[in-house]
Amino acid sequence: MKKKLLYIALAIAAFDFSAVYAQTSLASSETKTNKKDSQKPAAFAAEGNWRGVFKIKEGLEIPFNFEIAEKAGVKKMFFRNAEERFEGGTVIQSGDSIFVKLDQFDNELALGIDNNKLNGILRKQNGSARATQVFAEKKNYRFNTNGKSAAADFSGSYDVVFKSPDGKEEKTVGLFKQTGNKLTGTFLRITGDSRYLEGVVEGNEFQLSSFIGSSPSYYRGTFNQNGTLNGEVLGLRGSQPFTGVKNKDAALPDAYKLTYLKEGYKTLDFSFPDVNGKKISLRDDKYKNKVVVLTITGSWCPNCIDEAGFIAPWYKENKKRGVEVIALHYERQTDADYVKKALTNFRNHFGIEYDQVIAGKADKQAVAESLPALNSFLSFPTTIIIDKAGNVAQIHTGYNGPATGKYYDEFVKEFNEEINSLLAK
Repeated sequence: MKKKLLYIALAIAAFDFSAVYAQTSLASSETKTNKKDSQKPAAFAAEGNWRGVFKIKEGLEIPFNFEIAEKAGVKKMFFRNAEERFEGGTVIQSGDSIFVKLDQFDNELALGIDNNKLNGILRKQNGSARATQVFAEKKNYRFNTNGKSAAADFSGSYDVVFKSPDGKEEKTVGLFKQTGNKLTGTFLRITGDSRYLEGVVEGNEFQLSSFIGSSPSYYRGTFNQNGTLNGEVLGLRGSQPFTGVKNKDAALPDAYKLTYLKEGYKTLDFSFPDVNGKKISLRDDKYKNKVVVLTITGSWCPNCIDEAGFIAPWYKENKKRGVEVIALHYERQTDADYVKKALTNFRNHFGIEYDQVIAGKADKQAVAESLPALNSFLSFPTTIIIDKAGNVAQIHTGYNGPATGKYYDEFVKEFNEEINSLLAK
């Protein structure tokens, strides 16, 4: 096993992904010239449902589920979390290895084929971070269970507090839905939600995990009979404890009051370039006398991905009503080639038809400095609605994605009501 992983690590370090995409016949030509390699892929069927496991450290493994299936004649990897099927990337099979570029997060999977199992690594595409060991086999379950029934139905909303290593506390809302032993849920924060989490309950102990190509997350803990819970979240960056109390009225601070304009300001004044170098500003004729939605976003941000999944189709349906959208992108890197690739991939993935601009580096302080009219900047994404006169009408901090259920529905309802109201004036 160690030799196999070493081989994969060396192979991915030297592997030229651009050559793979430019020469689609690479895998087939290799199999013709190397009989030994040709025997393994011929017997290997990549399509199907898989159970993957990240080995974070000794004693800590995080399971996830994915599917390999064809889409428009191309093999794709889809990550499965609760009811979500998230498209990760194109699957390239070369000899006895599989490579998947997870462009949304600058990651890549390099997996060796070993008797219909996969063994390899998850790492940054530029090799800037330590690789994480991963292995997978064709299984339909997520967590190993011992068949123990759940002690009760722990579904509901909870006031949950996460405590950081320096003692700071973050108030969140935990949302859980249980069916038998199966548990799904998310944690709602002022910065956004934890997206789709899936797992199990055995007795009063629970486990939840999630992975869509960025960093795997894993929550474990205990529901107590008195309506409290305690646990910890673990991942590549360490662990963090949390406690909670069941509360059907659990709520966060008003997302419309967290970010606002400083005294004396009525609007935002900016001029940022798009990927072709064209400067875009709210003062442009294109936006005059229109309601404009500004989204402070980044292609690397999971909650921004959820927001784009809503805004992109919404804009297509409403653009003829006198509305426009500008996405202010703050990316991990700001060199021209990287940003053009990131924004183009984002645009193509969601079918974006509105303007995207390069606003700066993915840093909250950078946002605050580039948009000095804001009192502060707390979260990617932040959504700002501009009225026909060019003034800020509403600012929403964070994003309640589809995984939050009624909170997502409320956001969509309030968003449309505000737009309709401004259009009517």
